[in-house]
Amino acid sequence: MTRPAAGAHPAAALSAKRIRLLDVAIAAGVARSTAGLALRGAPRVSEATRLKVREAADTLGYVPDRLAARLRGGRSGSVGLLVADLTHPFQAQLIAALQMALDEAGMASFLAHAGEAPERQLHMLTRLREQGVDGVVVLPAAGSRPELLDALDLWGLPWVTLLRGFRRGPHVGVDDRAGLALATRHLIAAGHRRIAFLGGAAAHSVTLRRRAGYLQAMREAGLPPQILPCGPEIGAAAEIAAGLFRARPTALACCDDVIAFGAMLGLSRAGRRPGVEVAVTGFGDLPGAAHWVPPLTSLRVAPEALAAATAGLLLDRIAAPEAAPRRVVLAPELVVRASCGSEKGPPAAGATGPRPL
Repeated sequence: MTRPAAGAHPAAALSAKRIRLLDVAIAAGVARSTAGLALRGAPRVSEATRLKVREAADTLGYVPDRLAARLRGGRSGSVGLLVADLTHPFQAQLIAALQMALDEAGMASFLAHAGEAPERQLHMLTRLREQGVDGVVVLPAAGSRPELLDALDLWGLPWVTLLRGFRRGPHVGVDDRAGLALATRHLIAAGHRRIAFLGGAAAHSVTLRRRAGYLQAMREAGLPPQILPCGPEIGAAAEIAAGLFRARPTALACCDDVIAFGAMLGLSRAGRRPGVEVAVTGFGDLPGAAHWVPPLTSLRVAPEALAAATAGLLLDRIAAPEAAPRRVVLAPELVVRASCGSEKGPPAAGATGPRPL
């Protein structure tokens, strides 16, 4: 066997085999149990020892063996994320924030993309189960049935639904109905009487609640509603907005920011100035909303807040799966910009933090 040269890096002698926790303990000059506690952040280990063990682990390139950990403690330290549509900017932004929140909690995450195909979801959940995940976050595809969750219950796998959900079980979402009602009332207060709801072609809990919020505000004001079904694509929204000549609404309350972006593009192509001739609102306040032309009025929902609530709820479910399920809803904040003809608006209704249903 070739010996490492004198003065070689300490990890060189171990490079041909998997670095063990014992190797880290020896390098740090502590017991194996102390090294394990230090890497898990146990409070009874001093900060100095924790730093020494972490430095030794980093130097050696130590990677925890999650399979061994599962065999010892029955848990893998990993969770699954089943996502309806990663191509949608808000879902992508949210999942990125969720993965960071889970990582900070010491949990690895496996990502599965259903592509808005309900029939693929059970297959993807089975794949996640094969990875030995301790729980799953489910952002269901449009058209999903609550029976999807029955399989998880049968497997004894803790779960939390995110954004879109069902009438039962732990859930983290947004007060979509109140948000669209808030945006519609703002348009009404600005003097608009011909306000159309653009979006909702994909019928799931989020779009249904947002449409209901729009209808509620229009009914309160005694105004006739106009529903313009549209999928969450810029091109589809642009085509519909460009053809709005017969009803000629003076305002569009859009189901989300992507649809609002498309609507403003279509209006511009048709020679109607968004923010001047037609007011437009969105939902989600994507990073590009403030930089669109004109800047988009939108309902802000912080992905980081949603992610933190989801990670916390799932970890609680894993720790106590028999506990009564909690449902958490975040209230959106109306951010008024030039797409409504004004950059000043009413204060947001309600708190922006999580509240129980």
